[in-house]
Amino acid sequence: MFNLKRTKSLMRKPLKIGEKEFKYKKDALLYYKKILNSYDFGEILIDEHYDDIINLLFYDQTFEDDHHKIESKENILEINDEYIIENVRIGKVQFNTKCFELLYRNGETDLISYRLRINKPKENPFNNFRVAARNVVQNDLRSVKQEYFDKYSQKGLVPCQESKVQSSWTDLVVDHRQPNTFSIIVDRFIEVHNIKLEEINYKTNENNFYLFEDEQLTEKFRQYHNEKANLRIVRKELNSGRAHQGRIGEQKKDLKIKTKHNN
Repeated sequence: MFNLKRTKSLMRKPLKIGEKEFKYKKDALLYYKKILNSYDFGEILIDEHYDDIINLLFYDQTFEDDHHKIESKENILEINDEYIIENVRIGKVQFNTKCFELLYRNGETDLISYRLRINKPKENPFNNFRVAARNVVQNDLRSVKQEYFDKYSQKGLVPCQESKVQSSWTDLVVDHRQPNTFSIIVDRFIEVHNIKLEEINYKTNENNFYLFEDEQLTEKFRQYHNEKANLRIVRKELNSGRAHQGRIGEQKKDLKIKTKHNN
């Protein structure tokens, strides 16, 4: 007698996260649970487990179609050197529950759930759009930072616009001041222009950075971002946790992207 259930079981492909393969999803869940429980709150993961988390992070964030496919996680990690994940530690959420916490080079952090990463669908259209959008304006942001250094640098140091502490290039990041954080700008752009995320096509440039295939969409987002973004050059440790600024309008010391950088 033909056993459909058994046939499907035999045909099931193993779950692959990075170079590790798991026969069942429950095996992957157990593997990451063991990693999580092997550390105390606040501990930094060893290199092997750091790699496991990075692989998990990009398990559900692939750009893949007939023409373009991410070759490795390093391609995404190098999109913006200030958003490179330098470490992963054990964070704490409600009820003293452990979770993995990403520590970015710019001082920001993100909490992730290994259960959600493993169980959710691979396709994430908003994340795809956001990554490409950040690449569109990356040169503009770097130009703003360079202009600030050209204008105020003394022996390679400039004052943080909030703390006034003299700081080096690597100490500082370009911050989107609230309420117009980068994610908010992307979200509103999608809404204003009625973007259908599932219909957006992407391409890669010579550095394997992901961009919009539509040049008109690229220019439209760049112009929208330039109009909405109020930027500050701030120290990494000050880059997160300024929620009170959500009530503050545009200020004189806010930096803007100049049209001449839009190339």
